[in-house]
Amino acid sequence: MKVTVIGAGLGGLCLAQGLRGAGVEVEVYERDRDVHGRFQGYRIGLGDLGLDALRACLPERLHGLLDATTGSLSGSRENYGPGLEFAGSRPPMTATAVDRQVLRQLLLTGVDVRFGKRLSAHQVLDDGRVRAVFADGSATEADLLVGADGINSAVRAQLSPDVRPEDTGVRCVIGRTPLTDRFAALVPGFGAGVSDGEVMLMIGLMRFRRPPREAGAELGVTLPDVGDYARWVLMPAPEQEELSPRDTVLAAIEGWHPDVRALVEAADPEHTSWLSIRVVRPGARWPLGPVTLLGDAIHATSPSGGNGANTALYDARRLRDLLAEPGVNLLDAVDTYETAMFSYGAQAVEHSVAALDQFLPGRRAA
Repeated sequence: MKVTVIGAGLGGLCLAQGLRGAGVEVEVYERDRDVHGRFQGYRIGLGDLGLDALRACLPERLHGLLDATTGSLSGSRENYGPGLEFAGSRPPMTATAVDRQVLRQLLLTGVDVRFGKRLSAHQVLDDGRVRAVFADGSATEADLLVGADGINSAVRAQLSPDVRPEDTGVRCVIGRTPLTDRFAALVPGFGAGVSDGEVMLMIGLMRFRRPPREAGAELGVTLPDVGDYARWVLMPAPEQEELSPRDTVLAAIEGWHPDVRALVEAADPEHTSWLSIRVVRPGARWPLGPVTLLGDAIHATSPSGGNGANTALYDARRLRDLLAEPGVNLLDAVDTYETAMFSYGAQAVEHSVAALDQFLPGRRAA
């Protein structure tokens, strides 16, 4: 069996790692020009669902490196007013902090990725195999094509053209700031929110157990040279297109506590950006065949749900497990995967959309 994966994000690479470990031939095609083609994101929180999937798919020699380059998230989620006056707590949570860029580099280890390959179309052949054609004129054939190419999936556009990203209408600004004791004190537990009743600045910490570059070097794995940081998000972001993302946040939190403003002022400008929150709802199933979808390509969630990466990684594990079964019938495996994925994927999207309100003070008050 040969599997072609379109997209070298977390879900696609997790699947590739799992298939490699199971002895299944797999190749990955990515439209970015190289591994550093674009910034890969910020801190995310993984629960048991995502962590178990990673451990199941990663080779054992990388398990210790995964542990070393993650961090712990636990405790209550404190709410404060703009002067950092205490305004209550939300229930405690526990998760594992993961930096997207570090995790992606880890997942790339040993995987055959062809960069600079933008998918143009796919064709199911008479023998039941599938052919992927790329913008540069090259092509490849496989027994299964997996679209793991994100919210703007080219595979989905052909496979299920009626399913399109939906704009929630919410914009935010996201950024990260090198961590200091001053900024760490803003987040005594799992996370913190500072709000004036109109906007909310959410703050979370990424503390690595070990510096990723140092930990990776011991195994000959090249990881980003990134230190501990505070990740923050302003929701909803005011419509001030004439301002930079950072200046938009500073204008929105004018008069707030000096520590909060200093957090934003010290942010890395290259890693401070606008984000329009969009989702993808799975919709109706396409006819069963040798093409399927994974992760954001079919069930993109709002980040407010905290379940996007977890669900994509779970997709990868489920599909790997089914394809690796002895004597597997490919279409039966795809059918079993899609039947479950459409159900839990849709639930993940709806959960994430419902969770948006708790981070939108103006909407909640209305």
